[in-house]
Amino acid sequence: MTTLTRADWEQRARDLTIEGRAFISGEYTDAVSGETFDCLSPVDGRLLGKVASCDAADAQRAVENARAVFNSGVWSRLAPSKRKATMIRFASLLKQHVEELALLETLDMGKPISDSLNIDVPGAAQALSWSGEAIDKLYDEVASTPHDQLGLVTREPVGVVGAIVPWNFPLLMACWKLGPALSTGNSVVLKPSEKSPLTAIRIAALAVEAGIPKGVLNVLPGYGHTVGKALALHMDVDTLVFTGSTKIAKQLMIYSGESNMKRIWLEAGGKSPNIVFADAPDLQAAAEAAASAIAFNQGEVCTAGSRLLVERSIKDTFLPLVIEALKGWKPGNPLDPATNVGALVDTQQMNTVLSYIEAGHSDGAKLVAGGKRILEETGGTYVEPTIFDGVSNAMKIAQEEIFGPVLSVIAFDTAEEAIQIANDTPYGLAAAVWTRDISKAHLTAKALRAGSVWVNQYDGGDMTAPFGGFKQSGNGRDKSLHAFDKYTELKSTWIKL
Repeated sequence: MTTLTRADWEQRARDLTIEGRAFISGEYTDAVSGETFDCLSPVDGRLLGKVASCDAADAQRAVENARAVFNSGVWSRLAPSKRKATMIRFASLLKQHVEELALLETLDMGKPISDSLNIDVPGAAQALSWSGEAIDKLYDEVASTPHDQLGLVTREPVGVVGAIVPWNFPLLMACWKLGPALSTGNSVVLKPSEKSPLTAIRIAALAVEAGIPKGVLNVLPGYGHTVGKALALHMDVDTLVFTGSTKIAKQLMIYSGESNMKRIWLEAGGKSPNIVFADAPDLQAAAEAAASAIAFNQGEVCTAGSRLLVERSIKDTFLPLVIEALKGWKPGNPLDPATNVGALVDTQQMNTVLSYIEAGHSDGAKLVAGGKRILEETGGTYVEPTIFDGVSNAMKIAQEEIFGPVLSVIAFDTAEEAIQIANDTPYGLAAAVWTRDISKAHLTAKALRAGSVWVNQYDGGDMTAPFGGFKQSGNGRDKSLHAFDKYTELKSTWIKL
């Protein structure tokens, strides 16, 4: 456990060398156009560096290299046990560089350094090593056949994978994709968000250092409408995996149809209900969980518990507990290890969150906590964790994904009403249920249209449990052995003996 202070982190930030170039075929390189964009820190608005602004020409170069190395078999046909060993080395290098990667993540995205150090980087390393460990333990199948026939069912890597990842957990989400994609033998072209590209750029070199052949992992920073679109439309990208907004997810599906019908796997938005029944076993624990579910990572979480559904008979008792718990989540300098709420990722996102707060006022919801921009003098983008009471599920703040620390409190009277409100959303990513009644817990969980349901906790699970959504929250699953389905093709081979 590091004992670095805020002053230590600030000095390291001053000394840090920022790499902003693309990574293609094992080398850092400028964009073909020579274009760059400014990488600004939400911590204080400082310029961190210039980042390559890749476009279709860079996508073409990266995909050609990825295809060539895939076809060579140097990685795709390597024994699974050898790919496993390399992936474990890759994970180990992330751990060795944990402080550097954590600092990049915090400066680039604004999250607290303690979270980057203790959650994001270790979680990313685990995603790589877990997938690597699994790959030589996955067996193919032999079909049930007549005695003079042999039916084989085998998995093969899909080929070239395009991976577009979000800005809120830049390294962790990248590694949720890279773990199974690389372990199964694919080549990958990774496009990080232009809002937070630095850790993806950095780990590309660590992949080569670990022994992953040059060209297997390529990283193209740039904008979604340029290089992201180019990857989605590329005729030689076999699979596209994406985490981000539902709006962009839908557009990527269109691009697939307009190009080569590439497989599209999407983890999109969420408006997750956190349901607290009157018989919850511990209201204080539920209140603290409700506060963290909206304030953690500045509310920039696809599974944020942004709708708090409270049984009406306990709302007057429970809501003050949530308001009090939220006082422990106070924005501060992300380089201070004591900070638990950092800056929103950039000015655009801050203004979006503030516009939703204004919409809450306009629609008649009652502001009971937070609601303002703070620490403006720092040059950073900080917004207080916010609670609106008296929210109708039809209101904008209850229906749309805010991606910021804004909580809508909605009262209900019966379990049936809670389920109806919870499911009354285009999304279906996650939900939580608080009750001491085991039957109510099971029946409610079954009725909720969500990919993850947590009971008497919020945000449970680990690498062994699949993660993904129902409805317009997407398709396919990250994490667990189910994730390997996205990166492999099933082949049936029928042999007459």
